[in-house]
Amino acid sequence: MELKKSDFYFDLPQELIAQDPLEDRSASRLLHLDKLTGAVDHHIFKEVPTFLKPGDCLVLNNTKVIPARLLGEREGTGGHVEVLLLTRKESDVWETLVKPGKKCKPGTRLTFGDGLLKAEVLETLEDGNRRIKFFYDGIWEEVLDRLGEMPLPPYITHKLKDKNRYQTVYAKYEGSAAAPTAGLHFTKELLADIEKQGIKIVYVTLHVGLGTFRPVKEENVLDHHMHSEWYQVTPEAAKTINDTKAAGERVICVGTTSCRTIESAADENGAVKAGSGDTQIFIYPGYRFKVLDGLITNFHLPESTLVMLVSALAGREHVLAAYQEAIKERYRFFSFGDAMIII
Repeated sequence: MELKKSDFYFDLPQELIAQDPLEDRSASRLLHLDKLTGAVDHHIFKEVPTFLKPGDCLVLNNTKVIPARLLGEREGTGGHVEVLLLTRKESDVWETLVKPGKKCKPGTRLTFGDGLLKAEVLETLEDGNRRIKFFYDGIWEEVLDRLGEMPLPPYITHKLKDKNRYQTVYAKYEGSAAAPTAGLHFTKELLADIEKQGIKIVYVTLHVGLGTFRPVKEENVLDHHMHSEWYQVTPEAAKTINDTKAAGERVICVGTTSCRTIESAADENGAVKAGSGDTQIFIYPGYRFKVLDGLITNFHLPESTLVMLVSALAGREHVLAAYQEAIKERYRFFSFGDAMIII
């Protein structure tokens, strides 16, 4: 079976790319897509409990985005430099993305925030990323919080007024370079209402990497090299998910990251195993879901691995037709945009 990248293309008007979050998280619109029939209907996100039933299990990703974008200069020349923290390698050594890369050869020294934070480029990696060691006084997280900016996706050009709006209300474990955006619509009140309804809420962790925005370059989708991300499933979360499935109830994931986590952690019989590791799972049409029954997700970029994952659940034709309906109805797209529930 050949899957073409162009099979997942749709034309999106630029003005539908949401640039700012809504004042009220749960006021986003919600498109309901029936995964079997392809039927769609329109709602507001705070109506999400009406699609859930007592006994359902809602899975959320409690990763926390770090303010990973550092703006500084090269020591000596004063030339501007932008460093994006990707992965912590040792306590003060990070794998990073640096612009302009050509000017940051090993040995180059960098400074941020009038010298509050300094750094040295240690080596250039195969893919062009840099290994950098940082020097500072005090606590790393406090220095980063003071100097770092949220690493918003390239399609968002507005500056974020409040860092917390690119963070879910349940974000707990630091490590992401991008937010699990489907979760941005939930408020603490909405989660409390869902629990009162007899729906179980469990948390897993997947640290979202910038690879999530990497475009698929190969026309044959199966040739795409999937990025790797670290995940963790606690024994409590695994037990609740497995008990839900054993009782014949539904597991509904909030976001593609939660979906990729539980599908990575499941064995062939659909039993979720507690533990942590790196996943490169690539879900596209033809994939048989081992655990997931439904998904709450945002609207994704054309030809992206995320629109392929959604198509694996509801069928490519159904998904692209739902996207056309969303465009016609002027839904807001991508990270700060509206949501859909596929059930």
